[in-house]
Amino acid sequence: MSDSSWGAPPSGQAGYWASTVGGPVQGAAPAGPAYDAPVAQQTRPMPIVPDEPVFGGDQDDDRGAARPSGPLFRDETFQARELPAETQNPEPMSDVPQTPPAPQKKSAGRDLSAAIGVGVGLGVVIVASLFIVKAVFVGVVAIAVVVGLWELTSRLQERKGIKAPLVPLAVGGAAMVVAGYVRGAEGAWVAMALTALAVLVWRMTEPPEGYLKDVTAGVFAAFYVPFLATFVALLLTADDGPWRVLTFLLLTVVSDTGAYAVGWRFGKHKLAPRISPGKTREGLLGAVLFAMVAGALCMQFLIDDGAWWQGLLLGLAVAASATLGDLGESMIKRDLGIKDMGTLLPGHGGIMDRLDSLLPTAPVVWLLMVVFVGSA
Repeated sequence: MSDSSWGAPPSGQAGYWASTVGGPVQGAAPAGPAYDAPVAQQTRPMPIVPDEPVFGGDQDDDRGAARPSGPLFRDETFQARELPAETQNPEPMSDVPQTPPAPQKKSAGRDLSAAIGVGVGLGVVIVASLFIVKAVFVGVVAIAVVVGLWELTSRLQERKGIKAPLVPLAVGGAAMVVAGYVRGAEGAWVAMALTALAVLVWRMTEPPEGYLKDVTAGVFAAFYVPFLATFVALLLTADDGPWRVLTFLLLTVVSDTGAYAVGWRFGKHKLAPRISPGKTREGLLGAVLFAMVAGALCMQFLIDDGAWWQGLLLGLAVAASATLGDLGESMIKRDLGIKDMGTLLPGHGGIMDRLDSLLPTAPVVWLLMVVFVGSA
């Protein structure tokens, strides 16, 4: 192209394009003064489009192929590359007003009506057997121990493949409770030792694979359920034994109730979130306060030679042991990957879900009772 083609522009815009591209433009208005001014005011020069594709990278080559010389207008490039999909294709706004969701009410997590009904029924059976015939109450404890052992060993086998021998555990556990009531602490220890030996021998009738874990779980179950329950029978042997057992039951139930009520209403700070997410520090304070008040009343009015200040210490110890017992079984259930040990008690779970705080609290109450008022 000669230098003269890049000189002063022709008198009309159409003539300028014609001289630039080297030919006339079809449909263009003839050059002349009548068209020069309006065209110059109403039109703007076309942008120079680069020859290479706008989209870069191998993955974008298919998009550049659809438009070999790139986008004709910069507006297209902006819409295709910069605007998100929601902006390019906005959804129509609904004319219906959006109402905020209603706040959810706190849930207890269980059927409270069933839980209360079952709890009242169990309480009637326990209190009636406790004050009518002591031996009947011992039988109730033994039955609870056997059912608790069945639940624990069943969950161990289902979830972990651990086969703790149930027959020697059930027989030895019931014997342990009866021996503690008849022969005292010495009888309980002897029954515990014989039960552990029976577990070791019973498991020898099966193949040796898994022997160690099975017998270890069996000895643990014998100690955890029937041996700790034996201290309830030891409480019963005193002259005011029924009142001591009633105090033990009341303080444990009051501690659990206080922890539940205060934690459900005011609980904000987790106590042990990795073990039991539902327990809070506020709930623990509620358990301590409720148990100390109940302990002072029980020791003052139910226990012979008891004093209110002893009840305060007793309530504090019960709140601590009941909470640790609850956390201990929660740890077991976490390891097993279950929520409840059973479904025997509607609204409560299984027997073991009710014994979790009672079992470790029994030896604590027995020991403090002996220290405060003696064993007779």
